[in-house]
Amino acid sequence: MQGHNRVIERVVVTGGAGFIGSHLCHRLRALGTAVVCIDNMLTGRPENLGTLLDDPQFTLIRQDVSEGCDVKGPVDLVLHLASPASPRDYARYPIETLTVGSHGTLNALDLAHRTGARFLLASTSEVYGSPLVHPQSEDYWGNVNPIGPRSVYDEAKRYAEALSTAYRTTLGTDTVIVRLFNTYGPRMRDEDGRALPTFVTQALAGEPITVAGEGQQTRSMCYIDDTVAGILAAATGSHPGPINIGNPTELTILDLAERIRTECASSAPIVFVERPVDDPDLRRPDISLARSALGWRPSVDIDEGITRTVNWFASRSRQPSRARVAI
Repeated sequence: MQGHNRVIERVVVTGGAGFIGSHLCHRLRALGTAVVCIDNMLTGRPENLGTLLDDPQFTLIRQDVSEGCDVKGPVDLVLHLASPASPRDYARYPIETLTVGSHGTLNALDLAHRTGARFLLASTSEVYGSPLVHPQSEDYWGNVNPIGPRSVYDEAKRYAEALSTAYRTTLGTDTVIVRLFNTYGPRMRDEDGRALPTFVTQALAGEPITVAGEGQQTRSMCYIDDTVAGILAAATGSHPGPINIGNPTELTILDLAERIRTECASSAPIVFVERPVDDPDLRRPDISLARSALGWRPSVDIDEGITRTVNWFASRSRQPSRARVAI
């Protein structure tokens, strides 16, 4: 793989057995790049890696990156994705979420700095909190409750952005920050509590589809293939970011539920449940910078992405749904 000013031969992916991380690992190997995956399997799954586990150019290190980032040999790129990433996960693992955003980011940055690798931080649209500016551009500072139930994730990522910037400005480490918006697709965990896998799992099982509040809060859903392409464009470029990576097509949670019910040919009712605390009202990225700096824009529309995702969920042998409330 060719980077901005060098050939990228070996990449470290923290959180590489997770949803987005595993897709990155598969894509990098398809490009002929050697991959070292670091994951403690807190929320990642070995089955996401599939045939990579038998690939001699793929190495899995089962390790908590918060405790160390022990990679020997040359490294050209570090992609730091390790973190619980759904509200249900970081509510269950609040200390681990804060620790991987702080100690884990520090360890991954140290690895990049001492090997001369480029470092990419996978940050999140959650740094914008419940935004007072719409759509959200990278110069917006956000509206985050620092002690609310979502703060363990929001503030961990905001700290990780500050730490990455400090390494860049103080030590000269080659860093880039991307802010990911609502990625979805195959390999999402049906029990992780996020809206789309919850709706799909419920619709396929013929269960009532649980929509939080009145369902008028909006999200901008980006299909996994587009997110991976955006991450790699940023990783192989020269811009330090932050750069929004997301699909600016905005839809309400109720609209998302209705589209999924239609795709699943479900006659199950949509029922409304209590809305979580600090659930953002609006979410839509301004991707002007990604277009100009990276030449990137999403290509998979929401209906095609839902079809692919539903087909993947339908093809799996499932246990009865454990997801009851979408977040």
